[in-house]
Amino acid sequence: MKLGYLLRGLPGHPLHPPLTDATIGIYTFATVAALADVLGISDHAATQGWWLALLAGLITTMATSLTGLIDWLGITRGTELWKTATAHMVAMLIASVFFLLALLVGHDDFKAGDVTTGPLLLTLVGFGLLTLGGWLGGTVVFVHGMRVLNLVDEPTERAVSPVPKPEQEQAEA
Repeated sequence: MKLGYLLRGLPGHPLHPPLTDATIGIYTFATVAALADVLGISDHAATQGWWLALLAGLITTMATSLTGLIDWLGITRGTELWKTATAHMVAMLIASVFFLLALLVGHDDFKAGDVTTGPLLLTLVGFGLLTLGGWLGGTVVFVHGMRVLNLVDEPTERAVSPVPKPEQEQAEA
């Protein structure tokens, strides 16, 4: 098996997209928890959930960013795909900075059990940028077709196999 599979995933089964699902889900929960606290739906528990979710999101962001960078490095510079992927990467990196700032600025809120205005705004801006970055990432896959094999007649047992098949490697190349 090729070493690149450990960093990029198998043909038709890249690592970056499922990691983005986890990261986006965690940050979405953090945003919902912050709003639940601010709206009085839940107090102390929501604040604890918000801050811990930001921490977990930043941890998953590291793996997600690494796999995304590896994919991005394989794109031909200056192409429309590269431009879209670069915009996706920039939006996600800036979103991550806002979430990191919310975590740092909001640590006292975490201890006090109450999300205040500054950390809430940082979280909301981060979430807005995350949403934009997710939209751009979807464009990379569903419009530009990056890492999509398009083997519509591939038999199920071959399509789901954890061992790459020659036609899958050829389609990805």
